[in-house]
Amino acid sequence: MIVTRTPLRIPLGGGGTDLPSYSSKYGGFVISAAIDKYTFITVNRRKLDRLIRASYSKTEIVDSVDKLQHPLIREALRFTGLDGGIEITSIGDIPGGSGAGSSASFTVGLLHALHALKREQVSQWRLAEEACRIELDVLKEPVGKHDQFITAIGGIACLDIDRTNHVSTFPAAVSEDALEGLDQSLLLFYTGVVRKTGDVLQAQNQAANESHPRVLDALHRIKEIGWEIKGALERGELRRFGELMDAHWEVKKQLSGQVSGSQFDHWYDLAKASGALGGKLMGAGGGGFFVFYCENGAKPRLREAMAREGLMELRFHFDFEGSKVMVNF
Repeated sequence: MIVTRTPLRIPLGGGGTDLPSYSSKYGGFVISAAIDKYTFITVNRRKLDRLIRASYSKTEIVDSVDKLQHPLIREALRFTGLDGGIEITSIGDIPGGSGAGSSASFTVGLLHALHALKREQVSQWRLAEEACRIELDVLKEPVGKHDQFITAIGGIACLDIDRTNHVSTFPAAVSEDALEGLDQSLLLFYTGVVRKTGDVLQAQNQAANESHPRVLDALHRIKEIGWEIKGALERGELRRFGELMDAHWEVKKQLSGQVSGSQFDHWYDLAKASGALGGKLMGAGGGGFFVFYCENGAKPRLREAMAREGLMELRFHFDFEGSKVMVNF
């Protein structure tokens, strides 16, 4: 039996510039943080038959890989050459469609488990590349490479994506004091709204492919803000980081009318009036989690305001291990 644990993530800056529709023309940059909320994948050999049993939000039992309805499980099995006599189960700390990178976390963790089942040791970087190949090249999902890499490697990492869509990763040089301050000052609130990331990103992809001036200008500015956020964090200027998050959110809303909406704008304005310096909807937007930067003195007021609106807080810390095998026997 193999059990893997793969973190989810919070994008800190530059999100959206990793989509190939943009990065292949201009290059992309993202800074992101893995958190201690996880996807757990269990893989086990079936001893008495050659069936495939996959259990996620529903359960499939099939006699061939081609009959699997779950696209990520089907393509991961094809990729690793496993074609039967296997049982796969997934459990997540956060529901899919919440903007926390759950799809990439699932794919990375599943590939990690399947390689371990075959007694193959692969690097976290290779796991990320393989997950990108499945999601972008095989399944043609309208996503970038940010989620796969940060969930695979963990920590607070920078991703520099060149025009060939090659990803270079390096840790952000954030001091221990700044890390502690950031850990204490970022708050997550669940809106209860679940959406398909692809629905939100498709419009952005199309606009970037067509060189829509408004969208391109927004993405150029988002990339600049990403670099500014990296600098602010490395200098320990956390208040400036909070202000840059606010600037990022205002620019991000220009990417598509699906990023925000009247209810989300109401919650965001209320959060700022209650002490948050800045924030945004995680991932592509349109639902999922709000992440806010709020200094210690104002946190009780922000928590009370969000609770009155019915938004549930999810407390977290950073993860510095990335995807790992927890059980292997």
